[in-house]
Amino acid sequence: MDVEHYVEAAPSAIEFHLVRFWRAWVVVFVFVALAVAGYCIAFLPPSDFPSGSIVKIVRGTSASEVAAQLTDTRIIAHPRVLRMVLRVSGGSVRVQAGPYLFNTPENLLVVAYRLMTGDYGIPPARITFPEGETARDAAERVHNAFPDISTSDFISKAQPYEGYLFPDTYLFVPSSDVDSIVKTMRENFDTKTLSFKNDITASGHSLSDIVIMASLIEREARSIGAKRMVAGILWNRLELGMPLQVDAVFGYIYGRDTYSPTFDDLKVDSPYNTYIHKGLPPGPISNPGLDSLDAATNPTKTDYLYYLTGNDGLMHYATTYAGHQANQRKYLR
Repeated sequence: MDVEHYVEAAPSAIEFHLVRFWRAWVVVFVFVALAVAGYCIAFLPPSDFPSGSIVKIVRGTSASEVAAQLTDTRIIAHPRVLRMVLRVSGGSVRVQAGPYLFNTPENLLVVAYRLMTGDYGIPPARITFPEGETARDAAERVHNAFPDISTSDFISKAQPYEGYLFPDTYLFVPSSDVDSIVKTMRENFDTKTLSFKNDITASGHSLSDIVIMASLIEREARSIGAKRMVAGILWNRLELGMPLQVDAVFGYIYGRDTYSPTFDDLKVDSPYNTYIHKGLPPGPISNPGLDSLDAATNPTKTDYLYYLTGNDGLMHYATTYAGHQANQRKYLR
């Protein structure tokens, strides 16, 4: 009997390459699917992400503590991944402290970037400090913008720099604390008064005396012309050994914005009482602006020794006490 032999044909080269092609694509597909799944698991925000929440990172908090905090608040789902991202990017030692606003769900990479760059999601606080206010006044404004900063803490750290906290409008980032706010105001003073350096030297007065004088002028007069005249009068009185007799010091003594002294106040035992103590007070009574600093540095040369603000809102001057009394009878009744 004849036996038939069947020989299986070998696959063609085209079929071989097609098989390899599809196998490669299957591997790629599986790899991509796993990568996508891994990304979703590791980087996507939790399903219960607390949109609209604010998380405050305290200064000095470690990367591990930050990761745990963000996990507890459901901003991220995997703290180990955040720690790894921060470590690889070098951000584990430079996470920026402060309050972070998370309005909408964000993936972990965006959260890490924000932590490293201090992208708080909150606009900076805009605070205006008017000329003539004190550190005590400034403390209230700072506390209103940063409730976590107590007025007592700000006063204790800012009051030693009274007179040098330059009045201006500032934009403070959400992470600002007392030290950074005071430092910013002090540096602004140094910058703004740099142009006065030569004039101060030429005046023959120290910077300290100029600032103290300017702080008095700031509370005693309004227009630049009146400030220059008052400065000339007060420098004259100092040169003659006369007490300055500035009423504005009593507001500082009693911690009030405005204050009309009584006859008993004129005798109060305070180093700031310029009725019983000759010379300048021991320190500034306000934080003066540029006009007052300029007036203290470049006063009007005059023979006047007395001044007052009349009921008409104008300044009136006199060279003698008798002339001053006449002005009182005429303009204060």
